[in-house]
Amino acid sequence: MPLISIIAPVYKCADSIDELYARLTKTLPQISHDYEIIFVNDGSPDDAWEIISLLAKNDKKVKGINLSRNFGQHNAISAGLDFCNGEWVVVMDCDLQDQPEEIIKLYNKATEGYDIVLAKRVNRKDNFIKKIFSNLFYKIFSYLSETQYDPTIGTFRILSKKVVGSYRLFNEKLLFFGAMINWLGFKSISIEINHKERKSGKSSYNINRKIKLAINGILSFSDKPLRITIKIGILLSVAAFFFILYKVFEAMLMGTTAMGWSSLIAAIGFSTGLIISVIGIVGLYVGSIFKEVKGRPTYICSEKINIP
Repeated sequence: MPLISIIAPVYKCADSIDELYARLTKTLPQISHDYEIIFVNDGSPDDAWEIISLLAKNDKKVKGINLSRNFGQHNAISAGLDFCNGEWVVVMDCDLQDQPEEIIKLYNKATEGYDIVLAKRVNRKDNFIKKIFSNLFYKIFSYLSETQYDPTIGTFRILSKKVVGSYRLFNEKLLFFGAMINWLGFKSISIEINHKERKSGKSSYNINRKIKLAINGILSFSDKPLRITIKIGILLSVAAFFFILYKVFEAMLMGTTAMGWSSLIAAIGFSTGLIISVIGIVGLYVGSIFKEVKGRPTYICSEKINIP
């Protein structure tokens, strides 16, 4: 059984794989010579799978999982976790922003009695706009999902075997890896690590994918949006009731005429928009239920190398 398993989902970062492999094979023997490196090709449109296949052919410690299409980073990570065997499992990105040399820090901290050690990116090497959007996203996500999520912590972390075993118990189709690990509990800590700029290419996480990820995460962890809409509905009903009373007394005491068309149309437009929004939120939850009851797998493997 390998002592250390490395899981790296691969998407649009073929240029980084060889260097990542070289640095991992230089770093991991400082911890143990018993290790495995699992590359999960998440339908990458470049020649990533050809590179992974060549590495696996020359080194049996390299294992490759080729997904039938792009299922998303979190599903690719789940695929790697399903096939890893290590007593300790490191999950990291393949674009070299997560430095392989930092694995030693994570492992040494884990051996102090922690099941989860998270990599805290204190000097995050991303552009300003991405940092702002990321911070905003995690603040909104933490509020709506009722979980505490640190925006400086990404995918990079080390997990004990029992954490991985517990993660495998999830049967959900809407996956949010980091939040699900946090939900498991276990003794955890975060440590500061060096974070570098992406070696080549651009991140595949555009605005649309981030919004989709945020919605999936919120739907998976909380019904708070539904409760918020109920509160808004009650507040609007109370406000409307007192407004009606006010207009009745105004008409009785002052003999004023009814409000104009502009205010009426504005009220109708506001209430209609609110109703549609509420229906939309309910629809999202119904849609998530629909995905869960279908029971489709979260990923499909088309090919595996060096994995029984």
